[in-house]
Amino acid sequence: MTAALTILALLLVAFVALGVYATVKAVGAAKRGVDRTITQARRTVEDTTLRAKSFGQVGVAGELAQLRLSLRTSMRATQDALHAGVAEDASLAESVDLFRRLSAHGLELDDELKRLEREPDRATVAGLLPKLRERTQRITHSAESLRWAARDRARQFADDDLDALNAQIDIEAGALRHWAVDDPSSRTSGTGASATASGQGPGTDWPEPAASAEPSAGSSTADEAWSGPAREESPQAITAPDPRLRTTYPWQKSTRPETTN
Repeated sequence: MTAALTILALLLVAFVALGVYATVKAVGAAKRGVDRTITQARRTVEDTTLRAKSFGQVGVAGELAQLRLSLRTSMRATQDALHAGVAEDASLAESVDLFRRLSAHGLELDDELKRLEREPDRATVAGLLPKLRERTQRITHSAESLRWAARDRARQFADDDLDALNAQIDIEAGALRHWAVDDPSSRTSGTGASATASGQGPGTDWPEPAASAEPSAGSSTADEAWSGPAREESPQAITAPDPRLRTTYPWQKSTRPETTN
C-alpha cells in the first residue's frame, strides 16, 4: 500500500513538473513572438521615418538619414539571404559568422549616425560626413558581396541540378522512342532468317529445270527414294487390225456378199 501511494505521488509530481515546463516554454515562445513583432514594428516605423527624412529634408539631416537607410537596407537583405541559404547549404555557416562580425561594425555605425542626427553642431557633422560615407560604403559593399555570392552559389546549384535533370529526361525520351528506330542490322538478320527458313538463300531463286523425256537410272532411283514406288506404265491405245492385211487360211470360208431382195 505504501509503495502504491509513493508511485502515485511521484506520478503526480512528474505531471506537475511537466505542466510547469510546458507553461514556461509556451510563455517564453509567446514573449519572443511579441518581442519579435514589436521589433519588426519599430523597425518598420524607423525605416519609414528615415525614408521620409531622406526625401523631405536637405543638408546634413537628409544625408545622415540616407546613409542610415542604405546601411540598414543592405544589412537586412544580406541577413535574410544568408539565413535562408544556410538552411539548405551548410557551407554558408562561415559566411554567416563573417556577417555577424560585419553586423557589429554596421550596428556601431548606425548608432553613431543616429547620435549625429541629434547633434546641434551641424558644421562639425558636415565635416564628418565624408568619413561616415566611406565607412557606410565599405560595410554595404562587404554585405552585398556576401549576399550576391550566396545567391550565385544557390543559382549555380540549381543550374547543375537542372542540367542533370535535362540529361536524364533526354535519355528517357530516347528510350521511349526506341520503337521508331529502324535498325538495318536487325532488318538484314530478320530477312536472312526468313530466307533460310523457307529454304531459299540469297541469289538462289532460280526456276526449276524442265524434266527430260528419258530420265536416267540415277534420277529414277532418286525419284523412287523420295517419291515412293515407281509409276506404272500407261496403257497403250488398242488399234483395230486391217482386214485387207489379214492372212487367209484354207479352212476358212470366204465371206458371202450380201444381196438385196
